Amino acid sequence: MNTEAPIHITNLSRHFGAKLALDNVSLTVPRGCVFGLVGENGAGKTTLIKHVLGLLKAEQGSVCVFGLDPVSDPPGVLSRIGYLSENRDLPGWMRVGELLRYTQAFYPNWDSRYAETLRQQFALDAEAKIKNLSRGELAKAALLVVLAYRPELLLLDEPSSGLDPVVRRDILEAIVRTVADEGRTVFFSSHLLDEIERVSDRIAMVVNGRIALEGPLDDIKASHHQMTLRFDAAQTRAPVLAGALNMTGAGHEWSVICNGARNELVNAATKLGARIVAERRPTLDEIFVARAARKAFIKQEAA
Repeated sequence: MNTEAPIHITNLSRHFGAKLALDNVSLTVPRGCVFGLVGENGAGKTTLIKHVLGLLKAEQGSVCVFGLDPVSDPPGVLSRIGYLSENRDLPGWMRVGELLRYTQAFYPNWDSRYAETLRQQFALDAEAKIKNLSRGELAKAALLVVLAYRPELLLLDEPSSGLDPVVRRDILEAIVRTVADEGRTVFFSSHLLDEIERVSDRIAMVVNGRIALEGPLDDIKASHHQMTLRFDAAQTRAPVLAGALNMTGAGHEWSVICNGARNELVNAATKLGARIVAERRPTLDEIFVARAARKAFIKQEAA
């Protein structure tokens, strides 16, 4: 079995005029995982994906997909990728069944039985015209098309943007099942952090074109802590705690999201004269917000 990493990006930078869209990004997506790319709209996620597809050439650094340059060898790369964006552009005059037969002609590995299973699971009428599908049905039809030829890499850019929770759940279940059953790879970008948290094995957080955090999801969650600190004496300003990413509160009680070994954080809080009165694992959304706020603060200080 080929063990080449599906995506390997090294020191990638990209400008659009004066705007720095990607800033020295390095990222490796291992084979057989769901890799979630987290970031606000405009953070650089789609620009990164366009480089992976070979639609943009690296100004600085390099992009390898299955060991190939997607710009110089588009057939070698794109033949192994299934791509789905939030702009699901399908021919409206076709019926669902016609769309499947039409698409099948382009892919030698098309699995007709699997396509029919997905069509039934997604409750898509084979006789329905694409132009008459709801937004959710259109998303399911687009996902069906990219899944049915069993590509080695599924590249999904905000695939469930604007969809209702039931449709989002169906799409996520299809992604998870695909990876679990066949060990293929999903590179999945979204600004919906609860979505990323549900399905991803690894994540990378993009803030203003830079990778703010990357690694296995479980490790990232285990290394972050949300603590409520209580002081005997009211604090007139936010306490300074080593490892703190975000501190909110007033007076005697403060809430902190921090990164690091728990024992070291507890000792640091004790030295400040604080007691930990509550503690829990922060959500991925809370970690992202804290990290993004920290990045913005550091950038402001540097300026």
